[in-house]
Amino acid sequence: MDPREQGKQRSAERALGYIEEGSVVGVGTGSTVKYFIEGLGAWRDRIEGAVSSSEQSTALLKAQRIPVLDLNAVGSLPLYVDGADECDPHRRLIKGGGAALTREKIIAAVAQRFVCVIDGAKQVDVLGKFPLPVEVIPMARSHVARRIAALGGQPVWRDGVVTDNGNWILDVHNLSILDPVRLEQELNQIVGVVTCGLFAARAADVVIVDGDVRG
Repeated sequence: MDPREQGKQRSAERALGYIEEGSVVGVGTGSTVKYFIEGLGAWRDRIEGAVSSSEQSTALLKAQRIPVLDLNAVGSLPLYVDGADECDPHRRLIKGGGAALTREKIIAAVAQRFVCVIDGAKQVDVLGKFPLPVEVIPMARSHVARRIAALGGQPVWRDGVVTDNGNWILDVHNLSILDPVRLEQELNQIVGVVTCGLFAARAADVVIVDGDVRG
């Protein structure tokens, strides 16, 4: 296993320590979360189940025989574990490389504690080197792209990708995001945007980097 994969695995294993017995666990999407789901299999008889952010993670959870629950039927969600494409020193994130950003943002909003698991390569001083995903209603793609261009970004349609919600993704390049909370608000107010991949207004509570807790 290469060093980056080892870092992902260590972070995922460390996140297992935040699980509460008898609780429902929120589960994100991606390569690091895959390791978390594998570890979660040993907890299947000690938790009530999991809320999944994507069809991909749902399949992995079911393979571990972990009950997948509807968020609407869950009274409390103490923990959400997910990865990120970028993380700044204030635990603000860019997410959505796997096109699951909307469901991920919903679960993060509901969870009492959001634990982000990453390898060291995902740490940045300023967000924006990784293209910022924006989920859009298909008929609004061109309108949203023009509005984003006016804000200084370069939107590129992720052609051939349809989200689990039936929508499309614009990846916004050439951004240096000095005020991620403000940009998140501006993008989310554009008509036709479902949500953007900035997790700044609701940042992570804890970030685990290569197995080390950073906050």
